[in-house]
Parts: sequence; C-alpha cells; structure tokens
Amino acid sequence: MRQPAITPAAAPTPHVEVGLPRLYAPEEVAAVLGCSAWWVKDRARRRLIPFTRVGRAYRFSDEHLAEIVRMHEERPARNPRRPGVVAASSPKPPARQRRETAVPTVRLKARPPRRMTKSQYGTAA
Repeated sequence: MRQPAITPAAAPTPHVEVGLPRLYAPEEVAAVLGCSAWWVKDRARRRLIPFTRVGRAYRFSDEHLAEIVRMHEERPARNPRRPGVVAASSPKPPARQRRETAVPTVRLKARPPRRMTKSQYGTAA
C-alpha cells in the first residue's frame, strides 16, 4: 500500500520540536466549540476572535482557543433569584415625562402614483 507523501495535520511528525505550538484549523476549533467552521472563519475575518494567519489560512493555538472560550463565557447574576422567594422591589427608573407642546399637527396628503398621471395605454399608431 502506498502512503501519502504528506502526513495529515492530525498526525504528529517525529521531527517537530517540542517548543512549537500546535496550530488548529478552523474545522478543528469548530468541533471543539460546537459551532460551524463558517462561524470561526467569519469571526476571525472580522477580527473578533484571536487567530494566527499562515498564508491565507486561519490557524488557532491552544491559547487562542482558551481565550475564545473566555470571551464568550457568561457569568451568573450576582443576586440570583430563587424560585419561591419574593424579592424586594427594586427602584424603577422614573417614567419619561412627555412634554405637551402646542404645535399644530399638519395632515399629510398622499400624492397619486406616477402611473396614474400618465396614460396607461399608449397612443394608437
């Protein structure tokens, strides 16, 4: 059986130095995050998530992946409401006061459409 000339990216190469970071493709990052590769590429293109650019390809290191997870992390509220417990009413912001002005309103009149002003049927020739 013939072996491919280029080893797949997922297979570790024996001559790779230990100090170099592992770079992941957008498809691999999407599988870890549970989203689409399109979302990962789109966010990188718009510079909303950290990435490394190798040629024209987006690549992501372990640190990038950890930072993406931290960026999209949701924290619980400080005072979570428990069911069955009546919370004290929080002060509501004052209602917006509407100023009454004595400006008369003007009634707008619709203009007839252009197709009604021209003859619907051309002249007979």
